Amino acid sequence: VQLQASGGGLVQAGGSLRLSCAASGRTLSRYDMGWFRQAPGKEREFVAAIRWSGGSTYYEDSVKGRFTISSDNVKNIVYLQMNSLKPKDTAVYLCAMEVYPSGRTCSLDDYDYDYWGQGTLVTVSS
Repeated sequence: VQLQASGGGLVQAGGSLRLSCAASGRTLSRYDMGWFRQAPGKEREFVAAIRWSGGSTYYEDSVKGRFTISSDNVKNIVYLQMNSLKPKDTAVYLCAMEVYPSGRTCSLDDYDYDYWGQGTLVTVSS
């Protein structure tokens, strides 16, 4: 599986960006997709995740109400719509896939994810 993330850039505080993560390679029937981010000097942290069916979504508390994760299962693309961006959202954003997840909900832990895309940099200026 290959994951290709895109959509990062420079935006002013209060602005919006939409990140995309395109999956290719193996055809899978069950998988979860997650977005994580890593700011300079900080550990990677969970941002959002979506179950393969698209019915369940999960968010880190600080992005609830501002970020929305969605999926296009026909195109095999997962999106992260980010609104009301803040300088503290500045980070490299990475998409990841957990194949055949066993949990009842999406994992918030990066070590559960099997495939990772390259990061896309989001910079929010004040």
